Amino acid sequence: MLFEGVHVPLATPFYPDGRLNLRKLEHNVRRYSLTPTSGLIVLGPNSETASLSKDERIQVLKTVGAEAAKEKVLTAGISLPSVYESIQLAAAAAAARFDVVLLATPVEYTQLLWNDANATTALLTYFQAIADASPLPILLHSDADRVALPIELIAQLASHPNIIGVLEQSAHVSRVTQIREASVDVKHTATTTITFTAATNRMLAVEQPEVVIAGTFVSATALTGGTAVATAPPVPALKTRTREVGFQVLWGATADADVALRAGSVALAMPIAASVPQAAFEVWAAWKDGNPRLLEEKQGRLARAEQGILAWDTPSIKAGSELSGYFGGRPRLPLLSVTANRAEEIASLLRGMNS
Repeated sequence: MLFEGVHVPLATPFYPDGRLNLRKLEHNVRRYSLTPTSGLIVLGPNSETASLSKDERIQVLKTVGAEAAKEKVLTAGISLPSVYESIQLAAAAAAARFDVVLLATPVEYTQLLWNDANATTALLTYFQAIADASPLPILLHSDADRVALPIELIAQLASHPNIIGVLEQSAHVSRVTQIREASVDVKHTATTTITFTAATNRMLAVEQPEVVIAGTFVSATALTGGTAVATAPPVPALKTRTREVGFQVLWGATADADVALRAGSVALAMPIAASVPQAAFEVWAAWKDGNPRLLEEKQGRLARAEQGILAWDTPSIKAGSELSGYFGGRPRLPLLSVTANRAEEIASLLRGMNS
């Protein structure tokens, strides 16, 4: 899979009583699909996965897979305490026609990394076992809130054919260069469109044509000989190319986005993109246009907003998304909604950036 552009980490909507609100999730996904962002990250950063059951996670995957525009790259977080559960969730993501799965260190083992001499070996086994069985390629998640994966561990994992990159959210931009240098010899082949944009699994799926008989849609494969029928024209296959890519690094913050891109990051996945996707995309667009002055302006404004909301915790992201026409709603308890004063502060910081 080819990563580029901005990938939006989705928040998870709930009813006031805490039930999963799939109708509002559909609404949000359809709206994000209309933005120029490249992809959606589901069950990832700021999605309240700790409060979601396995069944709820699968419902979220099915909903997003059904509603997202076909050209959007879909990434599904699958981090669960056991290898077995994570593989099952990866299979559910594949069934929903996602493109990539996101895998972080399980929260339960974060302390182990610092207190157990064998922890690195245990983590290596965890990631490799899931990569061996996953039907989808894996994007590692290096997250300061959980654990920034050691560069040496990333280098070892990068050699696995089913591990294609890392989402770097450690807040240490120097790690981008270190990861790139540690994985310089890694090469993967990505399927793209003829214009070298990502070809997603939903784009590549060729559906059977249907015909109408007496007002009823019937699959062409269900029709047998003996009766002449008018059939729909065949669905043309998507024309594709292949492109060689290295071990891909996505930068997960607005701060230092320009530094990360110059160091070799291929895409951005800042949490604030869930609130202001257009403004986040404009940072990427300024970079692609080679306009450093505009990049500094766009990134600086977005970074100040991000910093001003205490690094954009989940309730703040939800409040910010409401200002752009998305459904934020309340977080699940024990998380609390933002106060009225905080909501006013968010509105002030995002003024003019809502989309």
